[in-house]
Amino acid sequence: MGITQWIANTAVAFIAATSYPGIFLLMVLESMVFPVPSEAVMPFAGFQIVNWQTTHTGPHFTFIGVIIVSTLGSIVGSLISYAMGFYGGKPFILRFGKYLLLDSHDLEITERFFAKRGELTIFISRFIPIIRHLISIPAGLGKMNIWKFILYTILGAGMWNAFLTFVGIKLKENWTEVMKYSHTIDIVVVAVLGLAFLYYAYKVYINLTKKNTVS
Repeated sequence: MGITQWIANTAVAFIAATSYPGIFLLMVLESMVFPVPSEAVMPFAGFQIVNWQTTHTGPHFTFIGVIIVSTLGSIVGSLISYAMGFYGGKPFILRFGKYLLLDSHDLEITERFFAKRGELTIFISRFIPIIRHLISIPAGLGKMNIWKFILYTILGAGMWNAFLTFVGIKLKENWTEVMKYSHTIDIVVVAVLGLAFLYYAYKVYINLTKKNTVS
């Protein structure tokens, strides 16, 4: 079994075991500063939709159900980050963010992105890696209207979650064809995982260095 097949089987098994609460929790984390990419969650929820449609075993997953639950998770996670910025302010974020691998440089880029493009950034950012994990914090810092924040979050996150779920459904329906190129895909997956590991290791190193310098 190749690494791509193993990852797919493991992710689908986890989602099947945890059902909708698992998707909800993962998307809460994804919408905060935790390194849980939606690209590693929602497509496999699409896999599980196809599995149920073909076998009628396990949790009953539907496209609408997955989108509703995942988007609710996105809203909750985004509201938590919004509250961190709204009530804690930037000093709180900079002090405690390092424990969540929150890079101050990434936050500054996101703040500038938010300031330049305004409230619609909340919608646009849902389609942009890294920024979508952090954008709710500048919204809180800027005291953005909470109802507009929720509306743009629902629209952006809902569309993104629906797109990834649809991609997962199509991948599962054509999984036999996809696996014909499994060796090449495995190489790409290993490369991506390696780069992600190096990136987060670098962030941990930078945060520890800053902490030692301050001490």
